[in-house]
This record gives sequence, structure tokens and C-alpha cells, in this order.
Amino acid sequence: MAEDFDYIIVGGGSAGCVLGARLSEQRHVRVLLLESGARSTRPELSLPVAWPTLQGTEVDYAYNTVPQPGTNDSVHAWPRGHTLGGSSSINAMVFLRGHRNDFDQWARAGCSGWDYESVLPYFCRTESVVGGESGFRGMSGPMHPAIAQQPNPISELLIEAATAAGYPTTTDFNGSVQEGAGWHDLSITGGRRQSAADAYLDPVSETRPNLVVSTSSRARRLLFDSGRCVGVEFMRGAELVRAHASAEVILSAGAVDSPRLLLLSGVGPADELRRARVDVVHDLPGVGGNLHDHPLCSVVYESALRVPGGVANHSETSMLWRSDPALPGPDMQMMFIHAPYHPPWLEAPDNSFTFAIATVPESRGTLRIISPDPSAPPLIDPNYLGTESDRRRLAHGIEVARSLAATRPFAPWRAREVLPGDEIRDDAGLRRYVARGTSTYFHPVGTCRMGSGRESVVAPDLRVHGLRGLRVVDASIMPTVVCVNTNAATLMIAEKAADMIAGRA
Repeated sequence: MAEDFDYIIVGGGSAGCVLGARLSEQRHVRVLLLESGARSTRPELSLPVAWPTLQGTEVDYAYNTVPQPGTNDSVHAWPRGHTLGGSSSINAMVFLRGHRNDFDQWARAGCSGWDYESVLPYFCRTESVVGGESGFRGMSGPMHPAIAQQPNPISELLIEAATAAGYPTTTDFNGSVQEGAGWHDLSITGGRRQSAADAYLDPVSETRPNLVVSTSSRARRLLFDSGRCVGVEFMRGAELVRAHASAEVILSAGAVDSPRLLLLSGVGPADELRRARVDVVHDLPGVGGNLHDHPLCSVVYESALRVPGGVANHSETSMLWRSDPALPGPDMQMMFIHAPYHPPWLEAPDNSFTFAIATVPESRGTLRIISPDPSAPPLIDPNYLGTESDRRRLAHGIEVARSLAATRPFAPWRAREVLPGDEIRDDAGLRRYVARGTSTYFHPVGTCRMGSGRESVVAPDLRVHGLRGLRVVDASIMPTVVCVNTNAATLMIAEKAADMIAGRA
């Protein structure tokens, strides 16, 4: 069976939902959006406090990494959304853009047009923020991010402690002051999660016959003709379908599945493709390289008072700072969580609170395939803590967390330090705990890196180097991860890409 469209978008996650909505605004073009998951009706998807229960269910691809030497050979679960909205349907709903330096750094690395001033209008286009800072916040976009409307009373302690310890504060991380401690935006509106599908697809699904959303449709490989991507072969349920694109195919399957589909289709490092028994269509060494994710390490305290239950996402305040004042932007993030949060192989009492520390890593890993079988899981190797710098900065983050916990605002709440524990004070002990206590922050990026060098996969216009009719639009194109959660930046990438694809300035 064959179907014909102008554009085919592979992946109905955050970026795919934006592209489907924006490209179909052109009523003269036909757009096919493929999503391998079903349109789920699980009530937990909309319930903010329930997000941890979604991992390992049918709305999660439930990938795993290979054993990580830097974390004592631990295997880390990598949840990825497997329903419309992708990971925006199962994530922790933190809506942070990043620091202006994150995007200026992309531009300095050769990604022209991706500096902060150039991407700011696209951040604004994603959102409607009541009373937002003029020039920095949007007023007519589909997302409605806001700080917690019914905050947990313990959340404000982080801001008070940061002030007591001499750190700056901000009233809006997504405004002009983008570091310090403060309340962060959440993609929660009316007490319910707002996924990219909720915001972008649902309002137009009944009014745009030129937009076809095909769920339970897993792409198997891309179709090429003389160096041009002309379509996609996919399974719709048990039916094998070929769809053809007269304009472009756009990969928006995320940092795992976009490079994976390129590799399965013969686009990637030629030697590795041959070892995986895949015919080489285009030798592109960077596909699957540059994989990185924020490593996350927790400091957990048992509480002396009963911590109230929350109604939002369990984490409503955070802090951004620089491990070295000479840095051009923050490289450290701390989430304050009013519950115990740690890797599954560690333990903490239920009545606890957590300082979850992340850093922008220098470590880089890979994503590879081992066979041409589309059902075989990929080899995911983020190379956690693969550099001394990553280990050192997480140990520094533990010390910062301890300094905040020692301030007066936390005095009535602070009982004992559970993780890493009061007895661990020397540098060697902290390093051992960092290896034991670090896991994923669920922010994989970089596997289809944007740039112009040999190891890049897409150009700044997001076209795949050396091929025609094919772009990648999702978090996989980030040369370096932003210093915060990645969903807002992914929406921005897709908004900017939609203009480029449609030929809008």
C-alpha cells in the first residue's frame, strides 16, 4: 500500500506535534504525522503528581543503557514517551528554556541563526504567559506555562536558603534574569498536564483534513532515490505501508529513534553499518555520536516535620549557578523535590526531601545498532561521568546542597542526611558516592548534531548533510545540551524549523 503527501513527519512527540500543527497551516499541503504509540487515554497522563508511575508502562519505550563504567557498571532506565506528545506526555513538566549562553554557544560553534536573540522569538511563539516580562515572554502561543498554582509549603525553602547563603534569585527563569534560585514554570494548566499534543494537535485535529495523524505507526526505514529521501516505510498495526513525500521527510523521533532510523536506513558511519549488516546508503560519521544527557545526583534529607503531599509535579523550585564564576553561563542546576528522589538501587525514608543536582556534561557517548532488525533495541551508551570534570562538578554540587540545607530556613525541617550521609565528608568518599548515586535526568540530546564539521549530521537549516529531502528536527540536533530541562528548547527548535521548511523568514 502506498500513500502520497507533501511532508512526512516521523514522530509525534514534542517537535513532531509542533511541526504537524505549523506545516498544516498551509492548507494547500498534505502532512502525514507518524506516531508509533497509540493515542493513550490513561488518566495518569493528565495527573501531574502521577508522572513517575508512567515509566515502564505502554506509554514508555522503556529503553535501557548499556552498563556504565562511570556509575559502577549500573544499567540506567531511559524512559521515552510512546504516545502522542512523546516525552512531553510522561515527563516531569518543568518548562525552562535555558540560559542565553546555551544558544550563543551553539552560534559560536558554527550554527548561525541559533544565537539567543535569534531563537527568542520562537520561544515566545510557543507560549501564552499572563503578565509575562515584555520582550521575553509570549502572549499568543499554545502552551500555558506557569509556576505552581498550589505550591507545596516546603518548596519556598530553597529560595529562602539560597538568599541566606548569598546566591541570587530570579522571579522568572525564562525572562531577563536566567540564573539564581526561584520558582520555575510548569507545563500544567487548570491542574492538568499540558503536553505538546494537548497544546498543538488537539485544537486543530478536527479542522484540518490536510493533516493526517497516524498512530500505532512505527517507521521501519527511510526510502531513498538517487540521494534524495522520498518516503518512509512503516508498520501501521500489522500492515506494511509505504508513504511518499514530494517535498520533505522530517525526522522528529527524538535523540534515540531519529539516529536509530537513519542507521537502519543505511545513513551513518559506513564501517559500523557494515558490521550491523546494513547496506550503506550514505556514509555520515556523526550519526549516533555526541550522545549526552545531564547526569543527576541526589542529596536526600530525612525531614523532622511531616512533608505535605503535593498536587503538582513534586518539584516547584530550582537553582542555576556556575561551578566557576569565570564561565559565560551556568553549568549547574539543582531541583528541589519535596519527596525522596534517587536511583532505584538506593534507599531513603518516605518523609524526606531532595536536592537533585545536575551538570552540563563534557562526557560524550554513542547510540548504535547491532542488526538491521527494526525491532532490536539500540545500544545506548551515554558515557556517564566519563570525564574528571563531570565527577568534580557533581561533587561540588553536593557541597552546595549541603550549604543550603545548613541555613536557617531548613533548620526546623532538617533531620539527618540520608544520602550521601553525614559520615561521607572527604573528597574520595564524595567521588565514590557520585559514582553510586548518579543516574539519568531524562534529557538525551546530540545524536544528530547540528553544525558544519565532519562529525555533524545536520546543517543549521537542519537538512541532513549530503542528502536531499531530509531534515532532523528534535533534541538530537543540539550540539550541546542546554543547562536545564530540554522540552521547552525542543518546542523552540520545531517552531524555528517550521518557518525554515515553509520558507518563512
